[in-house]
Order: sequence, then structure tokens, then C-alpha cells
Amino acid sequence: MSNTNLPHWPYPRWIAHRGAGRLAPENTLAAFRLGAAHGYRMFECDAKLSADGVVFLMHDTLLDRTTNGSGSSGEQPWGALAQLDAGSWHSRAYAGEPLPTLQAVARWCLASHLQLNVEIKPTPGQEEQTGHAVGILMNSIWPRSRVQPLFTSFQPASLQGAKDAAPHIPRGLLVDQFADETGDQALQTASQLGCSALVLNHALWTAELVARVHSAGLRCSSYTVNDEWAAQRLIDLGTDGIITDRVDLFSPAA
Repeated sequence: MSNTNLPHWPYPRWIAHRGAGRLAPENTLAAFRLGAAHGYRMFECDAKLSADGVVFLMHDTLLDRTTNGSGSSGEQPWGALAQLDAGSWHSRAYAGEPLPTLQAVARWCLASHLQLNVEIKPTPGQEEQTGHAVGILMNSIWPRSRVQPLFTSFQPASLQGAKDAAPHIPRGLLVDQFADETGDQALQTASQLGCSALVLNHALWTAELVARVHSAGLRCSSYTVNDEWAAQRLIDLGTDGIITDRVDLFSPAA
């Protein structure tokens, strides 16, 4: 099959999950620095909106797992979120590590000549608003002359918001199941959103599915790949991107 219909893909195969996987507190600048120390050149992170409209990094809706705070992060102003300890839950070495803003992380990536995959992870009910805010922010600080970030989300409304704000920044639709009607709907949604990629649970990829998605003009990326056999299977299938926690196991130059 010819891949001449595929969009340009300027990203490395290997992407560090939430900065450095489980080796450092996720979605912190400390994690990004550690991932970079392991040679990674592209990083995935999760972006949310504070109550007063600041885009910051966090995966969960609730603060409890990864900070010393509690309750919904989206209901807190940035001034309160900025005071939280986002490192002690992981280990003493990271005690006091703060939550970063997406702006701080993006500027660090730009200064370090690194690439960024921003997963838009909205507080429920803020899907389009969060996508729009992420698009506005990245459009304002990321030069057109540099390889653009990749926006991904499980929420089509978030990708639509990002597209409205920054149509030139590539998008990828995250999908956790792909069979019959759900697969057809995912491809249709990705097409409507002008996506460049589908990002699937790695176990879903088959040779037939890779061919189908490539034929639709989309790249094939995977989350979250932590075993050598799984990574080799994806490479053999001809997929395009691998998100991993195991920055200590996989060489990003491979």
C-alpha cells in the first residue's frame, strides 16, 4: 500500500508519557527534565483549565491522587493550585514540586528544542472551552517556524475548540475501542475534525487496522506501551508513534 496520502509526520516515534512515565511525578517540569535526560525529544502531557482560565497540567479531574489538595481541580483558581505540592505523593525527592502551567512547559520545550503532545483533558462540562483555551495559548507562544505541537483528546468537542482557535496545529483523536460501528464513527469523527492521527490503546492495532487507518489518510499512534514485545509488535505493524512510561527501557533513538 502506498502511503503517499499520509500527512507529513514531523514527530519522533517515541513519546514520553506525562514527562517521564512513573520515574518522576507526572505532568511536572521535573518529569520533563528527567525524560529529556533520558534522551527523549517529545513529551505527552495533560492540560486542564483552572476556575479562572489558566491552562495547567494534570491528568485527573480530582486533585487527590497527585497533589496534597482535594476536590475538583477545575473549581480552583490558579492562585490556589499553584500552592499545591504535586511531588510528595511520588517520593521525598520531589517534595514541593509544583503544578506547572502549560505556558511554562511549552516555553521550556521551545528553549530546549523539544516537541510536545498536549492531551486536552477537560474537567467534565468544559470540553470545548478547554480545547479553545489550549489552542489560543499555543497559537500565541509557539512559533510557526517550529515543528508544531500535537493536540490530542478523547473528547471531540475539545479538538473542535482547539481547531477553531488554532487550525494550523495538528490534531489526533484518542480512541479506547475500535470495532465495527465504533471504528467507523471514530474514522468519521477524525475526518470531520481534520485530524492527522488516531491514537489507540496499543492492543487494538492489527495489520488490517493500520492499513485501514493509513488508507484514510491518518497516522497511527499508540498509548501506553511499556513492554518490549508490545513495542516491537507496533514497529513491525508500521505504526507511527509510541507513547511510553518506560523512558528508562526504550531508547528514543531506536
